[in-house]
Amino acid sequence: MPAPVIMVTGANGQLGKEIRDLAAHYKQFHFIFLSRQDLPVHQFEQVQHYFETVLPAYCINCAAYTAVDKAETDRETAMLVNGDSVGILAAACKSFNTRFIHISTDYVFDGTATVPYSEEDMTNPVNYYGSTKLKGEALAVKNNSESIIIRTSWVYSAYGNNFVKTMLKLMKERTSLNVVNDQLGSPTYAADLAKLILGIIEESEKAPGKWVPGIYHYSNDGIISWYDFAVAIRTFTGSSCTIHPIPTTAYPTPAKRPAWSVFNKDKIKSTWPTIVIKDWKTSLSAAIDRLM
Repeated sequence: MPAPVIMVTGANGQLGKEIRDLAAHYKQFHFIFLSRQDLPVHQFEQVQHYFETVLPAYCINCAAYTAVDKAETDRETAMLVNGDSVGILAAACKSFNTRFIHISTDYVFDGTATVPYSEEDMTNPVNYYGSTKLKGEALAVKNNSESIIIRTSWVYSAYGNNFVKTMLKLMKERTSLNVVNDQLGSPTYAADLAKLILGIIEESEKAPGKWVPGIYHYSNDGIISWYDFAVAIRTFTGSSCTIHPIPTTAYPTPAKRPAWSVFNKDKIKSTWPTIVIKDWKTSLSAAIDRLM
């Protein structure tokens, strides 16, 4: 029997690259990593033809338009990538009996809650990026009821542009920084998310009943502000940079951010009990070790 094919779209993004790093540890699978240039996921005919040729057992959709502020004006592109393309991939997965895992975001919520968001809580995006991601979720479910959707928050890694890498750079260049302290959430180390996704696939290969479609929340454990995150980065690196807490009002951005981005992760823990969710400080330390 040939090895099951895992197709990864958005292969040049943070999560795609972390999955690529882990692929060598999952020799029972054959991985195909696709950038937007390799497969334009917004083109229905090309996607259908690719699936027909490759017949993937799994498709992990890491392709995303993640420029939150730019999405406010570049609306057509953001919706094409985060909305329409998800529907096309989900439909192709249904047609070719491919299991679909799609990555979504905390930005589908408005951030007005005071307790961690569950998967059943009302969505209400406060920016256009969040609206496009919510549309992607809806199309994934509509076009393929067997989809698994994983919402995540505050993603960072050794790759791409993210808060941790930006802080590391700025702390070398400046003696002081202002960082928002009234937006609360939970960071997600993309390497941990990659391991989670491949763990779900591995479990479902061992026992088909382990594939449980639906929406799941995942992040590292702990609740912090962006200011707390920056202070921890400074501590782990031994930087002498002074960090000042500021309110969101002192740092206006084109796109509004939710003030509360904390997930209830009981559902994903109970569905896959073998999954270990690490504390955010443990994962941050591991990431910084890679970057230093």
